[in-house]
Amino acid sequence: MILIPLLTAALFGGLVYAVLAAAHLSEPAVTTVHGPTARRLWATTAALLATAGVVIGARALARPASRSGTRSPRAGAVGALLAGGIAAVNGGLNLSVATGGPGTGNGVVGGAAALVLGLVALGLGALALARCRRTALESGLTT
Repeated sequence: MILIPLLTAALFGGLVYAVLAAAHLSEPAVTTVHGPTARRLWATTAALLATAGVVIGARALARPASRSGTRSPRAGAVGALLAGGIAAVNGGLNLSVATGGPGTGNGVVGGAAALVLGLVALGLGALALARCRRTALESGLTT
């Protein structure tokens, strides 16, 4: 039970580093900027939105509509798609305007995290939406 969260965290960390390396932003800064900056706040907000999208998408995929608290099973899937899309775009934009690596105050780690989590939220939302459509088609054919 402990191994699964550790492997998930390691995979997430590896994906964030891979995004930073692909954007050529993986080298740490010579001088570190401490405290919140505008770009760090932007990246943190996008990462929080992406995390919310992952949670919404996982709940929409894991639970039936009657137990998820949503009025329709499709609402959770659409919410995950919207949150994931917005977060992934903002994370990518943050990385594209960054001029340095971690520690420069540009929010590159948060931007990379938002991009990775946003893509995960998009995937979960797409799976949940496909499941809703399949369920609707099956119930339409049987009645």
